[in-house]
Amino acid sequence: MARNTNLRWRLPLTCLLLQVAMVVLFGVFVRYDADADASWRQEKQLRNISSDLENEFYYRYPSFQDVHVMVFVGFGFLMTFLQRYGFGAVGFNFLLAAFGIQWAVLMQGWFHHLDSRRRYILVGIENLINADFCVASVCVAFGAVLGKVSPIQLLIMTLFQVTLFTVNEYILLNLLEVKDAGGSMTIHTFGAYFGLTVTWILYRRNLEQSKQRQRSVYQSDLFAMIGTLFLWLYWPSFNSAVSSHGDAQHRAAINTYCSLAASVLTSVALSSALHKKGKLDMVHIQNATLAGGVGVGTAAEMMLTPYGALIVGFFCGLISTLGFMFLTPFLESRLRIQDTCGIHNLHGIPGILGGIVGAVTATFASPDIYGQQGYPKEVQTSRIQGKFQVFGLLLSLAMALVGGLMVGVILRLPFWGQAADENCFEDEVYWEVPEESSAGHAPEDPTLKPPAVMVSSGSPAFSPVLVS
Repeated sequence: MARNTNLRWRLPLTCLLLQVAMVVLFGVFVRYDADADASWRQEKQLRNISSDLENEFYYRYPSFQDVHVMVFVGFGFLMTFLQRYGFGAVGFNFLLAAFGIQWAVLMQGWFHHLDSRRRYILVGIENLINADFCVASVCVAFGAVLGKVSPIQLLIMTLFQVTLFTVNEYILLNLLEVKDAGGSMTIHTFGAYFGLTVTWILYRRNLEQSKQRQRSVYQSDLFAMIGTLFLWLYWPSFNSAVSSHGDAQHRAAINTYCSLAASVLTSVALSSALHKKGKLDMVHIQNATLAGGVGVGTAAEMMLTPYGALIVGFFCGLISTLGFMFLTPFLESRLRIQDTCGIHNLHGIPGILGGIVGAVTATFASPDIYGQQGYPKEVQTSRIQGKFQVFGLLLSLAMALVGGLMVGVILRLPFWGQAADENCFEDEVYWEVPEESSAGHAPEDPTLKPPAVMVSSGSPAFSPVLVS
């Protein structure tokens, strides 16, 4: 079926309307918090603070930088593996993240920071980190629909997903008091199954017509590996960014570091073992090596122990690699789930595993493990806390599936400018793409004569002859 993919008026109007709405809403509701306001000098006196270094900015900003790089560079470049969709991967990730962080600041502010005593959402550096967390979940879902949707559909999906994410996050963290420092449940599980449900609703019967463009080439895989390395390096900051000052944040970074390292070795070992000639599959190295960061997220700041984190990373690398080998083809052929980036293997299953690890770790928490001073009050009834962790995981799955169904139905409408099945995974549909030329090839000048060719007689007794 022919589709109108000309977005000349639809995309500019959509972007401008959304941005004007953000300007108005920020003007009405958002103000600086005490650490960012010009009244900081008075605030220091009231709180008996002696140095500007105690401002929250100096404590949280390094983590914010790392998380910000993960969202805009890591996720963007991780999705550049498609041979003709590099612009779309990085550019549309940039677009949805830039809109998503604005909407997330508002949504999270209304749910978490606005009450009857306060008229405004007070924004500080921690709000920005949480907004990036929210957008990271959208980037995860983007991986499932990559190459098959228009930029307008992505903006609509971001609008609804950020809203649903905030509701789910509020219920889990504020009402159930679930612990989820690195977002295994709220970010990865929710984002993955939301995206998978949307792509299931948007199933394309004739996507085989774009099969050739779904493959990677050497250069595109190399660019995707850049995204992998950025994500792998900064994931300890991601899982520890909003943890409590001191030992909890320190522990979260160590646990994530260990889990990520273990997932690399496991993924490499299994990728080689499953190939009949022992070769490595770049898809596994780009994705399954990151699964340890997802799987350790919920329990990151708990007393998981370093060897426990290594075990989590081992199983995450194992399950993720097997998923790319066997589960992704099954989902597409039998369940009609066309998961472009394999987010089910990198975020979905490891996210569920992370939620289970968090529940088990919370259940067996005790003063003997944490020490009387470090034993958190909220897990003093550890068995109850473990149950709430499980409830939180199940609720994230339910919210993702129901929300994905609703949003998928909305995105199926035919006027969003989506490409036809035979034109998916192609930048030229939405981007001005420069003409390709062979590397090192210069256009031939017709006025030049052919160069002289050195011809040898084949015998050392004769000298070479110049032929023009």
